[in-house]
Amino acid sequence: MTMLSARPGVPGTTTFGSGGAEPYAAALENESAVLYLRHATGRAAATMDAGRWSAAADDTDVQLLAGAAGPVLDIGCGPGRMVRAALAQGLAATGVDVSPTAVRIAAESGLTVLECSVFSSLPGEGDWGTALLLDGNIGIGGDIVALLGRCAELISSDGAVLVEVHPDAERDHAFDGTLEDAQGRTSAVFPWAEVGIGPLRARAGEAGLRVVQDWTSDGRWFARLVRT
Repeated sequence: MTMLSARPGVPGTTTFGSGGAEPYAAALENESAVLYLRHATGRAAATMDAGRWSAAADDTDVQLLAGAAGPVLDIGCGPGRMVRAALAQGLAATGVDVSPTAVRIAAESGLTVLECSVFSSLPGEGDWGTALLLDGNIGIGGDIVALLGRCAELISSDGAVLVEVHPDAERDHAFDGTLEDAQGRTSAVFPWAEVGIGPLRARAGEAGLRVVQDWTSDGRWFARLVRT
């Protein structure tokens, strides 16, 4: 789970995962690490299992790709578990991430991962069969409409965006946050967002997409979006 761009068009804004020497990068070097996403105001943190991002795709991840069209673009791919899972299903797949550590780990395992922002110019724009926004990556940049609008530009006319939403169906919250670890390291402040399936439907419409399916699996909630 890596933030790829913060507030599109604003240069130099701090991003989750881009520094190479912050809690996220350190966590990727240790699969047992736990991270805490905290509001910059000091409010209670959400706990993140960084080890899951570096582990192999689980059954829910694999089922998510059933019927997906290639090529697949995993946005905020981290070390590349979903890229590897897509390849195992015979789909061409590429990841995008701003974390140098995540990209290095993925490349060392033979995966194709681009070290850049999803808002940068990318290969195959308008031709991707599936774009993935999993593990909270719908929060990238704190602007859900901007991110979904970018995804609409990236997928083909009959492509889809697969989004993992917040388990609270009505969650709709954008905030400035920090990432912390058990060793006391703290990231700089970055913008982030959380959204449930209800508000996602409205945000999708503003971005030129519509939700055509949503479902839950193993405590996680997903949605499939296509162009309007």
